[in-house]
Amino acid sequence: MSPILQVTDLVKHFKNVQAVNGVSFQVEAGTCFGLLGPNGAGKTTTIEIIEGIKSPTRGEILYKGEPMSSRFKQEAGIMFQSTSLQEFITVRETLHLFRQLYPVSLSLDEVVETCVLQEFLDRDTRQLSGGQRQRLLLAVALINDPAILFLDEPTTGLDPQSRHNFWELINRIKAQGKTVILTTHYMEEAYSLCDTIVIMDHGRIIAEGTPKQLLAAHFSDVVLQIPVEELPADTSVLPFAITQHQGLAEILSHDVNTTIEQLMQQGINLRRLQIRNRTLDDLFLEITGKELRH
Repeated sequence: MSPILQVTDLVKHFKNVQAVNGVSFQVEAGTCFGLLGPNGAGKTTTIEIIEGIKSPTRGEILYKGEPMSSRFKQEAGIMFQSTSLQEFITVRETLHLFRQLYPVSLSLDEVVETCVLQEFLDRDTRQLSGGQRQRLLLAVALINDPAILFLDEPTTGLDPQSRHNFWELINRIKAQGKTVILTTHYMEEAYSLCDTIVIMDHGRIIAEGTPKQLLAAHFSDVVLQIPVEELPADTSVLPFAITQHQGLAEILSHDVNTTIEQLMQQGINLRRLQIRNRTLDDLFLEITGKELRH
């Protein structure tokens, strides 16, 4: 696969803020590329520069090997984190409205099928649920049959069922050969959808790779979880460190058998013991920190 997008030494400085500081990456055609980071990391500014909403202080962006031009604008689809829809018109009318903005567009039937809009085509946009609204906004972003699709936190605020349904739509779009650039705060979403992930913090890239590569590079242990009430009052007698989170005690272990033996030696009831692999949530917190960001 060849890169559809190449970003080299991208920099964006505002008056008193260095939002993006020398960011470079490339996105392979037909893949899902995830851009992650805490609030204020610079990911939104990076995406807005690529989309043409903001101008860079310096740096180079190539689309299909060429400087950004009107071709990119015609071949890109964007689903913003927050978008207002025209009220007092139906879903069908909304799609017709946006189709008229492009010289080339998908047929109504194609975009309706891709985004599963059949059941509420004649519903007023004001009457859509959160999941239905997001599917319509995705359809609007796809209306020009884009080669590259930008999704900015597309499932924020959706319930788990709607979120998983939306993931199925994104996988369907990937199967059509389109390139997807995704920003999200849901690590499970990034793990499920992204072929490559870049994590930013303080305007720089601090990690890059496939989800499995990143986890393998940073962790060689697993996490044992046990309810706090199962532990002795004085946990200092235990031969390992314990952290507590939402009523669960977590133990990091490179040797599960030995750790379980040590727990049993202390007479700890293991009936509610759970063992999990490390996740992108663990990675995100380890490399970006746990302090609250504004």
